[in-house]
Amino acid sequence: MPNADGMTHAPRGKPKPVCQPGDFPFAAVALDHGHINGQCNGLLEAGGELRWVYDPDPSKVEEFRKRYPSAKVARSENEVLDDPEIKLVAAAAIPSERGPLGCRVMEAGKDYFTDKTPFTQLSHLEQARETAARTGQKYAVYYSERLHTESGIYAGYLVRDGVIGEVIQVIGLGPHRLNKPRRPDWFFKKAQYGGILADIGSHQVEQFLYYSGAKDAEVKHAAVANFGNPDTPELEDFGEANLIGDNGTSNYHRVDWFTPDGLRTWGDGRTLILGTKGYIELRKYINVAQSDATDHVFVVTGDREEHHHVKGKVGFPFFGELILDCLNRTEKAMTQEHAFKAAELCLKCQEAAVRIR
Repeated sequence: MPNADGMTHAPRGKPKPVCQPGDFPFAAVALDHGHINGQCNGLLEAGGELRWVYDPDPSKVEEFRKRYPSAKVARSENEVLDDPEIKLVAAAAIPSERGPLGCRVMEAGKDYFTDKTPFTQLSHLEQARETAARTGQKYAVYYSERLHTESGIYAGYLVRDGVIGEVIQVIGLGPHRLNKPRRPDWFFKKAQYGGILADIGSHQVEQFLYYSGAKDAEVKHAAVANFGNPDTPELEDFGEANLIGDNGTSNYHRVDWFTPDGLRTWGDGRTLILGTKGYIELRKYINVAQSDATDHVFVVTGDREEHHHVKGKVGFPFFGELILDCLNRTEKAMTQEHAFKAAELCLKCQEAAVRIR
């Protein structure tokens, strides 16, 4: 089954360097989640040079170097942080450790690029906000369900160009396959993974803010449950939330670990964007019972229905923009406030959630 496991999902695109060889050395540390491979793929394709890798588990490092043999093995995290040439540290630590690691990276004078969810506690978010403001370093987040899907990028262009008018509502559906035997112990401990709305829900909140143009939002409803995994009681396998943006837009999102084995990919992720003049539906990873191909975009407006298959046609501009932001100290890829606000709101959803089972 292709792409059966979301934890190992690591998109690849076409090389599109934005800098000269050697201009952007970066490192990879904390290899606890497979998303580190997607993070590194994007940076390498944009012209970055992967110089170091570090994790306390030698088996993780060995597996990583099979994919990226040019990375030198560091003896410690400090060996990476002490290298004055390293511009950025990419990491996919256990979620509860991502905030403190990011602060150590920024204190060392380097930009940080973490897997989502970027935090499991609001106190870690506040510490990172303070550290980023004081040091001037970046705390970038790999919100991959938008940034590393060509359908997600293309939808942004359609919204920007006014194709569906003013955005009214964004609905996000984020189902994932559990693959329980393959998950690490931390995955089932709420203090470490943060809860389903903080974890998978971070994608959905980020997309809502981006497509709707909202700068902030209020959590109106949130709920979590463990419907199907009584042997791991701290796992939340279902979550939902409703938010209202500060510009009057609305959001509903549902995330879960119930992708059935009959689906040919790890999750039927979908986004629906309603506007005053039409709507967009993204079928990001599969068109069920039709095509294995990813990145389907359906657009309906006042005069037409369209189906755009955009795989291989749009690319992943975020990574090149991030590299240039780090080199030029700009904010074109994603503003720091947007990255932190998405993190804040998913944590507030988690905090407000009632347990329905």
